[in-house]
Amino acid sequence: MTATLNSFSRAPVALFVYNRPDHTRQTLAALRTNTLADETPLYIFADAPRDEAARAAHEEVLECVRDVQGFASVTLIRREHNLGLARSIIDGAGVLCARHGRVIVLEDDLITSPHFLRYMNDALDHYADDEAVGCVSAYMYPVNVPAGMPDTLLLPFPMSWGWATWSRAWQLFEPDGRKLVQALEKRALTAAFDRAGPGNFMQMLNDQISGRNNSWFIRWHASLFLAGKLSLAPVRSTIHNIGLDGTGVHCSSWRFDPYRVQPSPVPLTVSDVPHRPIPEFDRALRGFFIKSKILRYVNALDRLLSRTLIRVGIRTGESNGKR
Repeated sequence: MTATLNSFSRAPVALFVYNRPDHTRQTLAALRTNTLADETPLYIFADAPRDEAARAAHEEVLECVRDVQGFASVTLIRREHNLGLARSIIDGAGVLCARHGRVIVLEDDLITSPHFLRYMNDALDHYADDEAVGCVSAYMYPVNVPAGMPDTLLLPFPMSWGWATWSRAWQLFEPDGRKLVQALEKRALTAAFDRAGPGNFMQMLNDQISGRNNSWFIRWHASLFLAGKLSLAPVRSTIHNIGLDGTGVHCSSWRFDPYRVQPSPVPLTVSDVPHRPIPEFDRALRGFFIKSKILRYVNALDRLLSRTLIRVGIRTGESNGKR
């Protein structure tokens, strides 16, 4: 069944899948338990396999999504050629923003709380006409929430693990990383851009330009930053990422996962919040960013050590086999 323009009052969900059937099943199972699932049009974008090695898993994913039920409508979009995650998300988000005026974006490794869709729709409705806000994020880092804080806050950066936007904001998206760097440099905003969140954003953007990554997120963040837009975020996450296990095309395995959270077991209230940092929460975020950077290096060393031990084991086995 295919949804038509304005057929539903709830924002459409764009789910991007590829070659991880187990993750896809879990993502769909969690989304199906959401209180607004039966009112929500679901669009599943299935990228084509990049090579023969991905074909078997890709076919299994297609079986997972072939007869999905529990939503207001389900539309499967099968890509004829491999686009890669960035192009697929950019295209899919644009299509649904044009059709519905808004979109909620999920990838195949995100486990939502039962209140995720309620929070996202409430936020999209509440801030629909607030030009200062360009994005709604579903994830929040595992930080201590100061007493008395509202359920949401505004941040100078979006997050990529479950997000939503409106067509008015998506039209600001600039896909050309070089233009974004030029604009940041011309306005002397490179240092401020790096400070808006975990950091290293300029390096990430330059890596996208040079082809060392293919991040849609860094271009979305830079586009919003240059436009002076804020992102609404929950103080307690409504989503959990299960993809830091080495199975993703763009994600390495993290033995020590600083991003693990327990999604909020209760609904969140969306209300007007200050358009400025909240000092107590800002300090908690900064402390977490330091911790996560340290663990990033720890995980990289752990992967290097594991690969070294495997190579040593293989060579030792080959040597013993010759005797």
